[in-house]
Amino acid sequence: MSLSLWLAFVAAAAVLLAIPGPTILTVIGYSVSHGRRANLPLVAAVALGDSTALAVSLLGLGVLLQTSAFWFTAVKTVGGLYLLYLGIKLLRAGAAAAPMAPPPAPPPAPGLRWKLFANTYLVTALNPKGIVFFVAFLPQFVDPSADTGRQLWILALTFLGLATINATLYAAFAAWASRVLAAPRAQRGFHLAGGSLLSAAGVWALLARRAV
Repeated sequence: MSLSLWLAFVAAAAVLLAIPGPTILTVIGYSVSHGRRANLPLVAAVALGDSTALAVSLLGLGVLLQTSAFWFTAVKTVGGLYLLYLGIKLLRAGAAAAPMAPPPAPPPAPGLRWKLFANTYLVTALNPKGIVFFVAFLPQFVDPSADTGRQLWILALTFLGLATINATLYAAFAAWASRVLAAPRAQRGFHLAGGSLLSAAGVWALLARRAV
């Protein structure tokens, strides 16, 4: 994997992670409700949850991509279509400026940190859309001429590091983030930026497959 390809992945992943989804809304909601004492279990839950989802995604994906050029092309093409679909969906949401779902209600006080950790982990790890997204997104940054399995794990670890940093920042500035996310203009910006990026990635993947 070239440095330029890895840097492109870092840039794309950073933008996508900044878009608030169920995990980030959960982190913000609990951080606002419980303060800094909630930050450590929340960040740990996000890191472990993403690790679980990534591991599930990569267990079969690495073997499949190394099986044949046909399957490599098929996975990238289907992944490109899926990314394009997600991009258009986000762009439409940005144009409509639909309000985001409110953060989850805080769990009861007894065993607070464990409940915060468990709830956030389940939201992150058991979201099937997240697992499908990893399967579609990661192969777009894999060089077919090199060891695909090794590249996928490098990308996965990079994504995990970025996701942990992202969750930490959102947790640390939860009160500010909750105010920003309440603004329709900010929501529109998140959706349009993410939709543009995903659509571009999907189109790029599809054009690249036609050229092979």
